[in-house]
Amino acid sequence: MMRIFIFLYLLAISACSVFDRNNDNNGENMTLEKLYKEAKNALDSKNYTRAVEYYEWLETRYPFGVYGQQSLLALAYAYYKTNKHNEAIFACDRFIRLYPQNSHVDYAYYLRGLVNFNHGKRFMNRVFSFDSSQRDIGFALQSFQDFSKLAKRFPDSEYMGDVQKRMIYLRNLFAQHELHVATYYLRRGAFVAAANRARYVIENYARTPSAPDALVIMAKSYKILEMNELSDDAIRVLKLNYPGHRGIGKVADIMVK
Repeated sequence: MMRIFIFLYLLAISACSVFDRNNDNNGENMTLEKLYKEAKNALDSKNYTRAVEYYEWLETRYPFGVYGQQSLLALAYAYYKTNKHNEAIFACDRFIRLYPQNSHVDYAYYLRGLVNFNHGKRFMNRVFSFDSSQRDIGFALQSFQDFSKLAKRFPDSEYMGDVQKRMIYLRNLFAQHELHVATYYLRRGAFVAAANRARYVIENYARTPSAPDALVIMAKSYKILEMNELSDDAIRVLKLNYPGHRGIGKVADIMVK
């Protein structure tokens, strides 16, 4: 009987010890400094789920001050790393609204663009397997707008090197998307729509890899529509800038009834 009592007593002590340790990890029972330190440690060790918990505690209990500013930006990043798109965007927007003069506000703009940039890719890659330029590019457009704001307001930001590369990628994506639409119209005999969409590529994305194929679609569509002068103009530009393009011969082979 005594042994059972001792066993139960030791078990109770053990349970209390575990409970105390759990309480130690509970942000509600930590000082501001301790909570911030644990949150930063979790973020640095890439334990983003735990980092979100700690930074949310900081946001709830200490929303203002130096710790509050740093925590909100770190929370936005932790949300981003845990694929919480809406929460990350909201945190970035809140930081930009509350601390427009903060020395790290450029990072909030950059992170917002990064969240939209990667969210669209993750979502569509999970649902579809075809070319990304054929998908809904809504998030890509929002990302481009975010990066454009950063470039306009903080042209000397340390993030501009990466931003410029991403904006070039996005412009190529937009051009290819428009080209797919133009090709769709061409295949279905909507030649006016095809020509207009291809012309949009040339007018807005002339320096992208999609430009020569857009010129071919313009030349084909105009030739079929018997708008020979416009077709010849498109071929002339194509020959001048892309003299070996295979589309030149394809346009020449089109027989108009």
